[in-house]
Amino acid sequence: MRRRDFGLALVCLLVIAVAAAAEVRLPSQFGNSMVLQQGKPVPVWGWADAGAKVGVAFASQEKSATAGQDGKWTVTLDPLKASTTPGTMTVTAGDEVVKFEDVLVGEVWICSGQSNMEWTVGGCNSPDDIASADYPLVRQIKVPHKPSAEPLDNFQGSWVACSPQTVPGFTAVGYFFARELHKELGVPIGLVNSSWGGTRVEPWTPPCGFAVVPELEEIAEKTYDAKNHQQPTVLYNGMIAPLVPLAIRGAIWYQGESNGGEGVSYLHKKQALIGGWRQLFGQGDFPFYFVQLANWQQPNDNPQGGDGWAKLREAQLDALTIPNTGMAVIIDIGEARDIHPKNKQDVGRRLALWALAKDYGKKDLVYSGPLYKDVKVEGDKIRISFDHVGSGLMVGKKEGREPVQEVKDGELKRFAIAGADQQWHWAKAAIDGDTVVVSCPEVKEPVAVRYAFSMNPEGANLYNKEGLPASPFRTDEW
Repeated sequence: MRRRDFGLALVCLLVIAVAAAAEVRLPSQFGNSMVLQQGKPVPVWGWADAGAKVGVAFASQEKSATAGQDGKWTVTLDPLKASTTPGTMTVTAGDEVVKFEDVLVGEVWICSGQSNMEWTVGGCNSPDDIASADYPLVRQIKVPHKPSAEPLDNFQGSWVACSPQTVPGFTAVGYFFARELHKELGVPIGLVNSSWGGTRVEPWTPPCGFAVVPELEEIAEKTYDAKNHQQPTVLYNGMIAPLVPLAIRGAIWYQGESNGGEGVSYLHKKQALIGGWRQLFGQGDFPFYFVQLANWQQPNDNPQGGDGWAKLREAQLDALTIPNTGMAVIIDIGEARDIHPKNKQDVGRRLALWALAKDYGKKDLVYSGPLYKDVKVEGDKIRISFDHVGSGLMVGKKEGREPVQEVKDGELKRFAIAGADQQWHWAKAAIDGDTVVVSCPEVKEPVAVRYAFSMNPEGANLYNKEGLPASPFRTDEW
């Protein structure tokens, strides 16, 4: 064979070998020790050579797809049953074979927000929780901080199984949420931790979310670069978009401190955030459970309140009008001198109650504290009625991480009352059945009531008998 012909033959053989290899790649959420969502179609996607046939085999299923001209491919597994027995997912393209070991099927939740979601178990001053964290079926993957001007399709991360050695790095709220679910359901729980301390809500929101909220039209019409991670959409692009369209059960969210001076505008932004995520994940109105901000800074003794985060909490309460949402109230576990309260156990548990009741069939479970429902003026008194009274209202006392205790013959605090003159006075409040009756000798013709409506409503103590605190509220719109 002439040297030239030999060279051509060699090149052809190399081309054939490369074509046969058809390198296949998947985003980081597909990896060893991953958790896949049960009971839903499960998209699996990635990249290969254009035109390559890609096969995915898992749990007695074999699916295939052909990579497009851009190299992208997607297969969708039929709904899977929960499994605590590790399996292997095999992905093939030509002679290329990628195997993911120790794969479980259970419940997958996105955990997002700012520092109180990012706060780790290791920062909770709870060595007993770390020592007892032998839950290999609870797993986390952490998305690194990454603003981006355009939606990204991948990130650097890997799944980690929970153990006393690894749990200090887990999101604390996410872990305690997952621990409750795992104990109750007995299935694997996967946490996708995509959070960044100090961030506003706008960077986490996709353009399509802003676009469907008329009040945010001005934001929707602008484009942004990634020079500042607080700009709208840049964290969605860098830290949420790479996850789409991962099969998930839902999301938990702890954020708001960086938008703390807002009121109704924060409600509009939550509508944009939740609506945008739901639209892009394409899994309907998946559950979205969030945390109302804790009490912080020194108490305000002015009965008018309205300071600090009062209106932000009101916007969070109003966000419950968004379908399939839930809210954990935590005004009883904050720390006046620390914006990062260490008790994340109660936060995770209260979020888990919503999921257990709404998503996992625990129909008799009381999952929320009292939420303001209605007001009725009765002479010189005002009667307040509530949803979620559970087995009854009570005066409660919360100390550290101990369960809430009922205070027999205790006095309700942090209720204020006003007449038409809009002058607020601290009020006497008493539980009457499933209602609270509020009055003040100085207000002969009352028209409005406020409860715990301040930055730090220290002493607010209305609970249901299941030990869940009432949300702050006001009956006026002044």
